[in-house]
Amino acid sequence: MSAVADDYLKSIYHHTEWQDARITPSRLATELGLAPSSVTEMVRKLAAQGLVSHRRYGPISLTVEGQRRAAAIVRRHRLIETWLVQEYGYTWDEVHDEAEILEHALSDRLLDRIDERLGHPRFDPHGDAIPDADGTIERVPFVQLRDAAPGHRGRILRVSDRDPELLRELERLGVDVGREATVTGTGALRLDGEPITLPRDAEHAIWLSI
Repeated sequence: MSAVADDYLKSIYHHTEWQDARITPSRLATELGLAPSSVTEMVRKLAAQGLVSHRRYGPISLTVEGQRRAAAIVRRHRLIETWLVQEYGYTWDEVHDEAEILEHALSDRLLDRIDERLGHPRFDPHGDAIPDADGTIERVPFVQLRDAAPGHRGRILRVSDRDPELLRELERLGVDVGREATVTGTGALRLDGEPITLPRDAEHAIWLSI
């Protein structure tokens, strides 16, 4: 499998991790920053290899084998992110791009040693679950902040790593995975009794426990 194909599988996997709708070819093209024609051709190749299921103009889903392969790639990426934060002092807004490079370079043996060194972590710095070696993950019931009603109280489960600048601003405000938060209104939380107003679009980037 090429690194390009791995990126496709990873993007399809990510899309349904925190919501149920399957990804469309046009959305996948947007996620990858590629022309729709290029995505259509690669999806056709992945389908021929038995890694995705797709009908013309319809959404894309991973097959059992595609899910296994995607989970292995995601495991690599998230273990590397955790390793960079815990062992090398990277911040959570810095690790994504580094992991994108390293996930294709490290051997399975080194990855296993990193996992052992870190104590077999279950979640990466952003709260995303790290699949086990067999592809299974641990997940608890969740709600995206934009869908949480005022008064909802829960633990911050995940903060999207899509926007490094937003991550830096949320860190400055004290928003972090594992903290208890109470929703006080649209784009507003209370952390440890202190009200905070979140940056624009933050309600799309934070998930809370139910």
